[in-house]
Amino acid sequence: MAYETSVQFADPLAHRADFLAVIVQDGAVVLDKEGDAPPKLDHALLGKLDAALGGVLLRAAGEEEFTGKDLTSVLLHTHGKLPAARLAVMGIGRKKDADKDRDQLRVAAARAVRLARSAGAKVLAIALPEQTDGAELARDVTALAEGAQLGAYKFDQYLKEKKPLKLLQLQLLVPEAMRDARLSEAAAFGVRLAEATCLARTLVNEPAGVMTPQALVKAAEEVAARAGLLIEVHDRAGIEKLGMRLFLAVAQGSVLPPLLVKLSYVPKGFQLKMGPKGDSRSTALALVGKALTFDSGGLSIKTAAGMEEMKTDMAGAAAVIAAMEVIALLKPDFPVHAYFGACENMPSGQATRPGDVIIGKSGTSVEILNTDAEGRLVLADVLAWACEEKPAAVIDLATLTGACIVALGTLISGLFSNEDALSAELMGASKAAGEELWRLPLPPQMEELIKSPIADLKNTGGRFGGAINAALFLQHFVGRTPWAHLDIAGPSTVDRERGVHPRGATGVGVRTLVELVRRRMVAG
Repeated sequence: MAYETSVQFADPLAHRADFLAVIVQDGAVVLDKEGDAPPKLDHALLGKLDAALGGVLLRAAGEEEFTGKDLTSVLLHTHGKLPAARLAVMGIGRKKDADKDRDQLRVAAARAVRLARSAGAKVLAIALPEQTDGAELARDVTALAEGAQLGAYKFDQYLKEKKPLKLLQLQLLVPEAMRDARLSEAAAFGVRLAEATCLARTLVNEPAGVMTPQALVKAAEEVAARAGLLIEVHDRAGIEKLGMRLFLAVAQGSVLPPLLVKLSYVPKGFQLKMGPKGDSRSTALALVGKALTFDSGGLSIKTAAGMEEMKTDMAGAAAVIAAMEVIALLKPDFPVHAYFGACENMPSGQATRPGDVIIGKSGTSVEILNTDAEGRLVLADVLAWACEEKPAAVIDLATLTGACIVALGTLISGLFSNEDALSAELMGASKAAGEELWRLPLPPQMEELIKSPIADLKNTGGRFGGAINAALFLQHFVGRTPWAHLDIAGPSTVDRERGVHPRGATGVGVRTLVELVRRRMVAG
């Protein structure tokens, strides 16, 4: 994906490129409902392009009943009648709110790159919709650069036969009248955000035999080195010293040792300020990711089919690692820390047994009835550690429950929170990022389902409400810290190409976390 992205202030009609993509909204081509009258163009640029092509564009649009609806397109070879060799008119549907319109731009840019790949194009130019709002132009440019980079991604390192992307340049065409030097920075940020998302994708896509706990920590160390972040790594002895016995209970069945990581961005000269009542709660944001590099279920072993995708059980950690690299570039005036406990959940003679009782870092005892409900055990200890520093908020991301997929499907993450304001922040950030969340409840009356007769808690709550039971369990380990839990089990991967995502890992969560930090920076 090593192509150059730039903003060009140019007329698409006169711009030379191998492939020109023109993005239009629904209604750009008007079809006669009765079919008696010929189609008409209601789009200035399309009118000029059609004239240059001798009416071929309008005729093709009419034959294909193209109006500009979302995910539709008309493809033409210009045969030298335009400086661009090929033309794609790409529909993004009716104008909605700014966030949804921007997400359609991301998808259109991803589609354009895939078409350019098929055509073997080296220079792709994308023209913004004519209805682009000048006030939102920078964010639209960011979305296009981001979507194109996301669409260009392909995990093919294990394929003998590859079809490499020949693209050398992506040019985002902006009218001269809207010239703004800041647009180049906006495009560069979109590329950087997409690169981070693709890093998370690759970490998740790698086989579990490659992406071991040690390899995941190495990836975090590489991010820290590139971004100038602080990193703290604890081995088994360090984890034992911290009292994280729930984490160790999950890890003890594997021959691969567990590792605990704290990745930190701290502004230069930052000092902890005392609150009005003398409290020292920090302005810091804490991010926690689930990092099970492979989950066999332990002694409560999964079915063979149930294990096939369990290399993806570290998608939460991949997201927070990748997000930290972009957050370091943003340079917020408050600290951001990312935490994860990396291990495998494997069956062996020394694995944790169903019925064992373990006392975690917080002092809470847990009866482990199902060793396949392991992610919440690791998160419990890591959340307790993160909350010791009294952050302003803590957010965890985890491929935690199949129950959340049953409830919300594969495209939406579940959001649980003990604070309405934090929940609203995340909902707004996710919408702007194009990553949908749906808030689910934390009903106190369901607490009885995770109570144990011989310990403070048990790690399962029965068949029904599984995602809620897991979130209620985690809530016991954050105290009064404002907390949100994102169950990303559904959208962490897709089984076929969808929107900006190819088949496989999506990198979900990276863009939402970065957007949340951006908004907190503005809020001050």
